[in-house]
Amino acid sequence: MKILITGTTQGIGNAIAKKFLSEGHEVIGFDIKPCLIKNKNFIFHKVDVSDKSQFPCLEHIDILINNAGVSNEEDAMRVNLFGYINIAEKYAFSKSIKSVLNINSVSTHMGIELPLYCASQGGRHAYTKNLTLRLGKNGVTVNSISCGGILTDWNKDIIDSPGIYKQVTDETLLKKWATADEVADLAYFLTVTNKSITGQDIVLDNGEMANYNYINDQRTLNEFYKSTFK
Repeated sequence: MKILITGTTQGIGNAIAKKFLSEGHEVIGFDIKPCLIKNKNFIFHKVDVSDKSQFPCLEHIDILINNAGVSNEEDAMRVNLFGYINIAEKYAFSKSIKSVLNINSVSTHMGIELPLYCASQGGRHAYTKNLTLRLGKNGVTVNSISCGGILTDWNKDIIDSPGIYKQVTDETLLKKWATADEVADLAYFLTVTNKSITGQDIVLDNGEMANYNYINDQRTLNEFYKSTFK
């Protein structure tokens, strides 16, 4: 199959591209920075997703994975939200499309990040639902992955600061962050293996959103954490 992935130069997008290439698929990558993937089945286009005039004409796209994004406030809405919309409206409605996947952040649900970044993520979530309704009649699955902390260069400042990294991982139930390869494996399942899950946002965050502090007396807490249902 032919896969279009945005933001393939580094991080999650790079890992997803390599996953599909390892499975023998053709991959078309978009990014504003050069991509160093060397594979006969990989074609790269230097593209700013917020500028529709740069979009090449592509035929027979089977899967679209919308991943490109920025973390700075001044470009968040232009790239993260309108870039997603631009790409999907251009390529998701081809007759050959089988699946669309949007890569989001848990900020979609938690509101933890700078205001416009959070707003762009929330917009992505709503737009994914919109795509689900519009493409479902064609048998196309549309889903998203909301990522918590991921071990990529994007988060290098946190990863390289042991004290801060421990603080943020302590906020997860599993006390760790995920790798980009884990996101890639889930992306592959949702777009290739999956045939019936659609309109869903899958949270990949090591239990950060589920981590609630249960406050009670010590005896009850001991029973809570040690109990087994019989």
